[in-house]
Amino acid sequence: MNIEEFRDYCISKPWVTEEFPFDETTLVFKVAGKMFALTDLEDEFTINIKCDPEKAIELRELYPDSVLPGYHMSKKHWNTIIVDGRIPDSKLYEWVDDSYNLVVSKLPKSIQKKL
Repeated sequence: MNIEEFRDYCISKPWVTEEFPFDETTLVFKVAGKMFALTDLEDEFTINIKCDPEKAIELRELYPDSVLPGYHMSKKHWNTIIVDGRIPDSKLYEWVDDSYNLVVSKLPKSIQKKL
């Protein structure tokens, strides 16, 4: 996965917007106004994704060199993934889906029905 593929995949999901709320290099993806993924456009290609706390720990243990506690995020709910080919793209897409679905599950039921 490269950064263009990551961006295309994120924005292909329903109700997703992209913006730069923090600075001009941190690209943030939101569903219905809630953040589910972000990446920095200048540094090494990493992605931050929201994660169930238990699964976050499990992934960090399974991939200790590639999955880290969320950089500048809640370490309990976010992971930073180093995207360098060590983790299969299929896993990365799965984790983006999990992040998106986790955020959607916390939205009001009226918004969830529209998605």
